[in-house]
Amino acid sequence: MTAPHRPRILVISQVYVPDPAAVGQYMADASRELVKRGYDVRVLTSGRGYADPSQRFPAHEIIDGVEVVRLPFSSFGKKTILHRLLGQSLFLLQVMLRGLFTGRLATVLVSTSPPMASVAALVIRFFRRVPMKFWLMDLNPDQVVASGKFAEGSLPVRLFDWLNRRLLGASSEIIVLDRFMAERLIAKRDVREKITVIPPWPMEDDLQEVQREDNPFIEKHGLSDKTVVMYSGNHAITSPVETFLAAALKLADHPRLHFMFIGGGHGKAAVDAALAEQQPPNATTLAYQPLSEIKYSLSAADVHIVSLSDNMVGITHPCKVYGAMTLSRPFLFFGPQPSHVSELLETELLETELLEQAQIGWHVANGDVEGAVAVLEKIDKMSRQELREMGQNAGRLIHEEYSREKLCGEFCDIIVRGLPEA
Repeated sequence: MTAPHRPRILVISQVYVPDPAAVGQYMADASRELVKRGYDVRVLTSGRGYADPSQRFPAHEIIDGVEVVRLPFSSFGKKTILHRLLGQSLFLLQVMLRGLFTGRLATVLVSTSPPMASVAALVIRFFRRVPMKFWLMDLNPDQVVASGKFAEGSLPVRLFDWLNRRLLGASSEIIVLDRFMAERLIAKRDVREKITVIPPWPMEDDLQEVQREDNPFIEKHGLSDKTVVMYSGNHAITSPVETFLAAALKLADHPRLHFMFIGGGHGKAAVDAALAEQQPPNATTLAYQPLSEIKYSLSAADVHIVSLSDNMVGITHPCKVYGAMTLSRPFLFFGPQPSHVSELLETELLETELLEQAQIGWHVANGDVEGAVAVLEKIDKMSRQELREMGQNAGRLIHEEYSREKLCGEFCDIIVRGLPEA
């Protein structure tokens, strides 16, 4: 039961736990923290899984003190754009109606899942006269333009940008993931006085390090004497693996190195085809691992691969870098400079005495296959202890600067700013 006098925060997100989509997990972390601070939090979300609409969730439940209301006919999967648009449209219509009649409403928190969710928040804000807090996880229409799906000057893109300017002006607080995203937003509308940069925190519950000797994934795949370099996640246009794949194929005669490609997405078929054709003895391709097994697969890597397309700086944010660092693993970044991850690699660890030994990874430009081969050969010559020390530097940086407790706390400070006291 919620106290009748407590201010209510309305959260709009098409995905929410137990759906595994990352946006829903971030929303759940923030919602739990807001409940701890004394606020009544109500989440409006989909009654079905986003990626898998055959998944059904309870229509109403309380999770960690958060009231979760799941709306029917809100997800038909990601099979086609039409499926996505139909689910999003019905979801937004129901959200608007629910939001207009939500009692004790103090503010609306909305993210970019789905991309048009902020329209519903805008309508609720207008009629209910409450502040709107806007959390941008990615930036559209910039993403569809960079992906080549729409031309920059096309009518849909111009309409979306017009809407973005309205949303930015109407928001009382805007939270973005890195400074490059902030710069892109300010170019659309000068809202620098209400933008806060807060990187996404690591999903610490699912990122428990498993020691090598206790890891069944290592035994299952014969990795006990290997240096494992792993890409795990969505093989997407925003996170290309072509340079890493080409370098791995060139190093097929390095028996100590083992390359793993885990996950799915549009780019995975090309990886599978290349490995099937050339059959390198030191490379493995696997589908997404079950959530219950992810700690074993991720812990099996000695080095994690993080990638970002050159034209996606400030549009998407490579969140998987925090997972690698949370597991105390160094990472090899394929992407542009400057970018958020390239700047992470240059971070001085807390003005520490480890300054000369504070390396947490390596950077290679997309397309630089020879540069990637050189770095991977260097990794091949490193001892497990040397790699472990680099990983410990990365883990320390997460603990001190990018932990869930710190970043989620800062995020919730922004959400409650200006609200009635709970």
